[in-house]
Amino acid sequence: MVLFISVLEQGMIYAIMALGVYITYKILDFPDLTVDGSFPMGAAITAVMISRGINPLLTLPVCFLAGAAVGMLTGLIHVKLKVRDLLSGIIMMTALYTVNLRIAGRANLPIYNKTTIFDNDIVNGMPGGIADYRAILIIFAITLVSKYLLDWYLGTKSGMLLRAVGDNDRIITSLSVDKGLVKIVGLAIANGLVALSGCIFAQQQRYFDVSMGTGTVVIGLASVIIGTSLFKKITVLRVTSSVVIGSVLYKGCVALAISLGFESTDLKMITAVLFLAILVLGMERKRRVKVDA
Repeated sequence: MVLFISVLEQGMIYAIMALGVYITYKILDFPDLTVDGSFPMGAAITAVMISRGINPLLTLPVCFLAGAAVGMLTGLIHVKLKVRDLLSGIIMMTALYTVNLRIAGRANLPIYNKTTIFDNDIVNGMPGGIADYRAILIIFAITLVSKYLLDWYLGTKSGMLLRAVGDNDRIITSLSVDKGLVKIVGLAIANGLVALSGCIFAQQQRYFDVSMGTGTVVIGLASVIIGTSLFKKITVLRVTSSVVIGSVLYKGCVALAISLGFESTDLKMITAVLFLAILVLGMERKRRVKVDA
């Protein structure tokens, strides 16, 4: 039961990040490696704010806005300076390593015994039965709000333009809309969600580490591919819901591998193998569909 709850917690925290990756990978078709830098940036800002006694609730909007600013910079490098999408992300990811160190002041910043969204007077005052599941309830609520806000945005005119850019940017040009600006907005929202995920992760784990973002984009891509592949034909599920479920399933696969005897140090290898398997299966399924057609 404890393992199941842990998988749910980790899966839903990373699901917020995966929603951001969904915007860049599926909607914009933009291989954004900024994610590996914006995730720990959210954690760094959170750790610094909490260590200075600032209300942990304020870390949520602050981290989202900081992530959005980073996403805008990636977009500006790509759109205004004409740098290729992949290189734009690599440049920002590299720069953010130093930025995160500057923010935190060191490579590792613990926030043990500090007030967080999971450990405060209000949460600790919950009845005994609910208190045992306070973390999962809080994470579930934040993930749900993030998902529904994204659903709402994608249904607006701006959101429809964002989806159109990924499908066919000529349509955007024909409507006299600046497709570069639409891309910048999409990258801002995506990295805002990623930084928010890092914020919640830092409060749940109670520390920031400069290397905690390594491989984040791979986890996000795996979650998106799992969710969109497995639940593609279930029309009652929104794509964003599929991504959230995909993130939980991915974390479940990792937990299963560790329970089978793998060491925690093997986590990156497990992640790489899972991602490769998911990609191969996805390509095989597409090939069969083309053959049948």
